[in-house]
Amino acid sequence: MIFRVIFFVLVYLPFLLIFVPIQWLWVRSGLPHWTIIPRLFHQLGAAFVGLRVTVIGQPVHDRPVLIVSNHISWTDIIAIGSVAPVTFVAKKDIETWGFVAFMAGLQKTLYVDRTRRTDARRTSSEMARRLADGGAVLLFAEGQSDIGTHVLPFRTALIGAAQHAMEEAGARDVVIQPLTISYTRLQGLPVSRNERSIIAWIKSKSVRENIREILHGGVREMTLAFGTPMPLAQDADRKKVSKAAEIEVRRMLVALNRGLPLPVAAPPAQ
Repeated sequence: MIFRVIFFVLVYLPFLLIFVPIQWLWVRSGLPHWTIIPRLFHQLGAAFVGLRVTVIGQPVHDRPVLIVSNHISWTDIIAIGSVAPVTFVAKKDIETWGFVAFMAGLQKTLYVDRTRRTDARRTSSEMARRLADGGAVLLFAEGQSDIGTHVLPFRTALIGAAQHAMEEAGARDVVIQPLTISYTRLQGLPVSRNERSIIAWIKSKSVRENIREILHGGVREMTLAFGTPMPLAQDADRKKVSKAAEIEVRRMLVALNRGLPLPVAAPPAQ
């Protein structure tokens, strides 16, 4: 904990004071390459909270991509942001979280109210515009976080709505890429089921409790496994595409949690 305090005072805080105003102006001006500072911010954040990130596969970077992932903890965002220039889709509650919301805005985070079906259309239109600009959008497709032992069914509403909005926004050659998040070791030892409840952000814990456990915990090793990209055409069957992505994420999670080689992906759904 002492190391983290020193790191925050001497490294993280000066970075925030210098680069947050620069990023604010960068985003407000609509200039390209705005993801450079957020990626540095997340890399420092990973060091601060004690994350060691291993990447398997590669995020798509040569075309618009909708990345769909399982979700375990808020540290998932730090890990993903440290290795890939993405725009996150977050629940609308976060928009009211003061400083957190401000920082999320500097990464052009999109918000969706999952309790209202009509909100999916608005969010998907914004997603489509980002994709039309050649960007990467990340969606935690389960709709909530879990402890990391299994994958919940993917919600297809945003994926389907995004398909309809893509044509209006002019997004072409969009792919959907599965991403699996797995926390594999804690202080050098395999993560037990009890320890997963410490790493994960579960409903029974407040934000403050979860942050305290993570900051007082040890070094966590995690893997981000990027799967096989699949075409996300306007006329594709969203349920089949979503299910194929869900199955690949689940297969990779089981393998990573057991320390096994990743399975060969099934052929992409059409």
